[in-house]
Amino acid sequence: MTPLSTADDPLGAGRLDPAAVARDRARLEALAGRPLAARLVGYLRMLGPGYLQSAMTLGGGTASSALFAGAIFGYELLWVAPLAMGLGVIMLAAVSWQTLSTGRRPWPAMRDHAGPFFAWAWALGALLSSIIWQFPQYALASAVLVDLADLAGYPGTPSVAAGAGVLVWAVAVSGLYGRSARWVRVYEVLLQAMVWGIVGCFAWVVARTGVSDWGELLRGFTSFSVPDTRNGIAGVTLVLSGLSAAVGVNMVFLYPYTLLARGWGRAHRELSRVDLLFGMFVPYTIAVSLVVIATANTLHLDAAYDGMRLSPVEAARVLAEGVGVGAGRLVFGLGILGMALSSITLQMLTCGFVGVELFGLTVGTWKHRLATWLPVPGVLGCVYWTDIAVWVAVPTNIVCGIFLPAAYAGFCLLQRSRAYLGDDRPSGVFGAVWLAAMVAITIFGIGFLGWYVVGILVG
Repeated sequence: MTPLSTADDPLGAGRLDPAAVARDRARLEALAGRPLAARLVGYLRMLGPGYLQSAMTLGGGTASSALFAGAIFGYELLWVAPLAMGLGVIMLAAVSWQTLSTGRRPWPAMRDHAGPFFAWAWALGALLSSIIWQFPQYALASAVLVDLADLAGYPGTPSVAAGAGVLVWAVAVSGLYGRSARWVRVYEVLLQAMVWGIVGCFAWVVARTGVSDWGELLRGFTSFSVPDTRNGIAGVTLVLSGLSAAVGVNMVFLYPYTLLARGWGRAHRELSRVDLLFGMFVPYTIAVSLVVIATANTLHLDAAYDGMRLSPVEAARVLAEGVGVGAGRLVFGLGILGMALSSITLQMLTCGFVGVELFGLTVGTWKHRLATWLPVPGVLGCVYWTDIAVWVAVPTNIVCGIFLPAAYAGFCLLQRSRAYLGDDRPSGVFGAVWLAAMVAITIFGIGFLGWYVVGILVG
């Protein structure tokens, strides 16, 4: 089999299977002339990179925002998750269009066609946010593991031991990616299973707790209201945290590189949009909504807890009172654990790809593997963050969101660059509307950043 050209393998990894790439493209060609419904059925069997985005964003930040939203405000903030991810889909659809149309690695493209400022802000933001977020993720994962060990009859399990177990798991699983095309697919399938496992856990909890007012639940998805401060927590803060948690700058960095690592190109552009919809938007929205509903059904009616000290472990124990002590703690805890574990490995992958660009590494080499280990100090979170309430994750969401507007602005510039996209630059009414939506989302991000900074200076 003839090796793939640089255009077909822009990462230069040499680990793409030419036969597999050819089979993949043949499947797309066979679907190309079929009706939309038939194409969708075929595409659903080929999803992959979108699920990685779901798994990455379903982490500690999302868990904390959803827990507080349901516990403090009931169903009122159910609209945040689908709106936040819908905005993310608009931007990531542009990222995929640009990457798949040109076949170029996106960081050099942004540096050359949008400017070094945007490229470096994007890469450094992705690197810093991935490292920073490891600390609360490890704290969350170790706390849940300690609670599950207690449930299993092993009280007093050290959080250090739990954190070490998470670290070993994360290094082993993240090491699967980049070894070969087969292992990339194995990794993606594993993450898909984790995403739907998370959904299944929270769906079980909601089924056991029930929904007392379906009308109120429906209004939660459609009202777009921002409630006032309750129990010391401002509604606007949770809205902004939820919007920031849905799509982070590290997600935006990781996504196009996972497309290239799969050998996707121009022929996969329609598939990539379906992948974003059914691999990212749908499972994320379902999972977050289920967490909000579950906590709204129980914690929202319990005024005894201290809202600023609410944690997933405490939430699991309160939920257990309504769904069964053992089963409630086990299922809810496993769902939260899956969220933390999936995010940890994907943040490691992000650091690896940042290393590829900033240090000229080749995917799959030992140097690339070392770059994926840059967030490993985050394991200290199981020691130094154990007594810090999960509420800390909410402002952390916001701080990490500071870098996102620069990345978005860079992709807006790329979207209108004929030197970069050539005839693939979106044009006409559709192209204008798409670009306008991207600019509006970017301006919103800049406005949010300004609001947050002013709030810090004033308050």
